[in-house]
Amino acid sequence: MTTYSLPIIRRRKSAASRPPRDWLFMAAVTSLTVIAIVALVGRIVPIAGDPTRVVGPRLSPPSAQYLLGTDVLGRSLLARLIEGMGTTLVLSTAAVLCTAVISIALGLVAGFVGGWLREVVMRFVDVLYSFPAVVLAILIAAVIGPGQTAALASIVLVTVPLMTRMVTAAAMAVAQRDFVTNARVSGVSLPVILVRHILPNVSGTIAVQGTYALSVGILVEGGLSFLGYGVQLPQSSLGLLIQEGGVYMVQAPWLLFGPASVLVIAILAINIIGDTLRDRLDPRETRSLT
Repeated sequence: MTTYSLPIIRRRKSAASRPPRDWLFMAAVTSLTVIAIVALVGRIVPIAGDPTRVVGPRLSPPSAQYLLGTDVLGRSLLARLIEGMGTTLVLSTAAVLCTAVISIALGLVAGFVGGWLREVVMRFVDVLYSFPAVVLAILIAAVIGPGQTAALASIVLVTVPLMTRMVTAAAMAVAQRDFVTNARVSGVSLPVILVRHILPNVSGTIAVQGTYALSVGILVEGGLSFLGYGVQLPQSSLGLLIQEGGVYMVQAPWLLFGPASVLVIAILAINIIGDTLRDRLDPRETRSLT
């Protein structure tokens, strides 16, 4: 009996040891990819028509001719939604790239050098972090003026504090390892240590924080445009479309449903991707996504 039970036990263990396929993560990646492709292609090729051209009667409901209906001026909501998706994603992605550059530079230097330099960086980050995101964004828009520049600057200043703190903490932990100490004793220059030894070991933290910063950036842009301080007409963004749809929420609810659904799906997908990356890159802090 023993000779027959051992293969069965081994097969069961091997089947149990295989990690289950994360369908939630795959669904999030697929949803975000579809949104990004549609938005980017829509900025190059007007696949749904001209978003500024009047195509039919005002406030027409969704139909075979107007897939998502028309807005208050008779423009295609589908065309405006695709343009808004592209504007929001481009602004948020550009802002997060700027955030990553600033946070990586400050975090690596502060975490490795330490001392008074780290204290200065952390106190500066704490000052920015103490402001509520919406208040800080409105303050920047009031100084710069409403528009895409204000939205870009607001996203950067809102997302820099948290990302800088996390990169600094990760760099401090890596800076205490033996291979970094050996490099310092061997006379390796500071830029080489930061780029070749510390940066690759904090890339996981950067990737996770980058996804969270992207979701916060989309949310900040949407909120700022909703309040009238972000993207301005005749351009469109998800926040601006939601603001316009809220005015006619009872009379024409499809104006609000489309952009709000895309905004929620994009933020939810990015957060799921960020949680999954964190769980895989740092198994000590696993958390269920269900």
